Amino acid sequence: MPDSSLAELAAALAADASPADALQHALDLVGPHLRADRCFLYVRDPAQGRGRIALVWRLDEAVPDPRHDWQDDTGDLPQQDPLFRAALAARPSVFVDDVLEAGPEVLNQEFERTTFGHRALVHAHITDHGQLWCILQPCVFGHPRHWTAAERAYLDAAVPLFLPVVQAYMRSLGKV
Repeated sequence: MPDSSLAELAAALAADASPADALQHALDLVGPHLRADRCFLYVRDPAQGRGRIALVWRLDEAVPDPRHDWQDDTGDLPQQDPLFRAALAARPSVFVDDVLEAGPEVLNQEFERTTFGHRALVHAHITDHGQLWCILQPCVFGHPRHWTAAERAYLDAAVPLFLPVVQAYMRSLGKV
């Protein structure tokens, strides 16, 4: 891992801290590294088909906080949200430069506008043996954003680092 930011992220996720603290510290690193306005983790119990946005980093208090309670996520949500459908199918992460330019095969513009309000995002799928455990979602508001090759490589390398900590976090909640 030659990238010092990836090494720092790996150290944060391997730290002797509670899973929640380690994950929050990781978000505190990923958000600024990607120059995002917000970065959150949607954690889920794959056996129960339930999840929630549990941990969030925000650039400042003006950025909306999307945290919510546990929800069933295998009923209407995959029908409404192609990004979530892709995550459940353990497809590769999706990089969206402009929500307003993305086609319906990628995302539901109205759902993104009313639920999240962001303009550009990454929908990074954290999976294990074909099961979705978590979505890491950095995003920006108000303008399109091109995700560079270096940022894509960073996230591709970062996603697997999250998996064991997300699984430990879910165990700590008694969810798995």
